[in-house]
Amino acid sequence: MDKMGKMDKMGKNATILVVEDDIQLSNSNRLLLESEGYHVLDAKDLAQARQRLCEKAPDLIVLDIKLPDGNGLDFLAELRRTSAIPVLLLTSLGTNADVMRGFDSGGDDYLAKPIAVGVFLKRIEAILRRSASVPETVTKGALTLRPLSGQAFIHGKDMVLSQKEFALLAFFAQHENQTLSAKTIYEKVWGQPMNDDHNAVKFQISKLRKKLEGSGYTITAEYGEGYHFGPE
Repeated sequence: MDKMGKMDKMGKNATILVVEDDIQLSNSNRLLLESEGYHVLDAKDLAQARQRLCEKAPDLIVLDIKLPDGNGLDFLAELRRTSAIPVLLLTSLGTNADVMRGFDSGGDDYLAKPIAVGVFLKRIEAILRRSASVPETVTKGALTLRPLSGQAFIHGKDMVLSQKEFALLAFFAQHENQTLSAKTIYEKVWGQPMNDDHNAVKFQISKLRKKLEGSGYTITAEYGEGYHFGPE
């Protein structure tokens, strides 16, 4: 992405898809975002959202969870298998458990209705700013990562990673040749305190290590210290 493309994505030329079945709220959000200079697409349900995505890839999706033809979190999980388009969950579900489920499903941010207009706009600006700073590709020898699509390749062949596997690989790639504790990995990749989930990191690393074969890179366990990602 060139410099101007990044500026457009960060600025007020970004395209935002609003998936919301409350027509009054959808129209209100459209007018608000358009008044700020954003280009807005809207969808009243998941079927229409999928159609919009086929027509044009937005820079950001504002997604309700409770929709007439399905659960927004299921749609988000589906989206994350093929795309890293940032998603702001905007929903009436506001308990801590709801928020955690939203982030675990791949949400980039979460707001409970009713919303404060200023906070809503600032959250959108922050998400777009973060996504604009993401490089299109990261290359490590025969290994290529594409953060925007959530894909990784070895000699051009898709590694077919899950969302969690890609997030884990991307985190390791950012910290090449560093030893990272399981606690640090869990908190950064899973986005929550480790608590009693001690085997999650070990399990995901075991799967990822097998998929890295042939890349020239591997993940090694350093007893009592953590995990190290680097050239074989």
